[in-house]
Amino acid sequence: MLTDKQIEEIRKELDECKNPLFFFHDDADGLASFLLFYRYVKEGHGIIIKTTPNIDDKFLRKVEEYNPDKIFILDIALVEQDFIDKAKRKIIWIDHHTPLKRYGNVKYFNPRINNLKENIPVSFICYQAVKQDLWISMAGCIGDWYWPYFANKFKKEYPDLLPKEINKPEDALFETRLGKLIRILEFSLKGKTSEAIKCVKILTRVKSPYEITDQKTPAGKYIAKRAGKIEEEYQSLIKKALKRL
Repeated sequence: MLTDKQIEEIRKELDECKNPLFFFHDDADGLASFLLFYRYVKEGHGIIIKTTPNIDDKFLRKVEEYNPDKIFILDIALVEQDFIDKAKRKIIWIDHHTPLKRYGNVKYFNPRINNLKENIPVSFICYQAVKQDLWISMAGCIGDWYWPYFANKFKKEYPDLLPKEINKPEDALFETRLGKLIRILEFSLKGKTSEAIKCVKILTRVKSPYEITDQKTPAGKYIAKRAGKIEEEYQSLIKKALKRL
């Protein structure tokens, strides 16, 4: 786990940026990490990494386009040294995959540096830094098969999403309404990049998980409807694949 000093350092980097650029992985953990940071600073732009989780020099055009004062890289396993050198911006890279060594203007935070077995989701770390949007971090952690210390707090605030008898991430993921929310979030990132980006922009403004699970607002309805459509296509492909076995 990161130290209190490291968490404070991450928070300071957020507090002192004005136009951040966020690169994040296209799963529940990556999305939650981005949402936690963006909703905290209320500035910047997000880039979904939808292919191989690797940032190389082809992403430099995004740096040129948005001209950020800082770059945050969230839940991405590999960042090429060439990108770090040519970006010419301070980079804050938070990850939980196998640790890597990189040089130059990059601050690298990874709990597995001190303990290789400590696979803590990035959304957990981001929540420690911003201390807000509990439901978003919970979705990211459970989506990454991790049971966070604040699960009981979440149960008290959202008992219908996570019943008190549930105490394992796999049970939360497959047997609860929280699990349904996580699947919606993940499927909302699939398909065409332009449509996924639209969903991400909408999610930056969603105030409650019930907007999505209960489709209480136009924003929530849009996210749930699009995710449902993608999941239908996914299930159809699975059925076709199983018939060929």
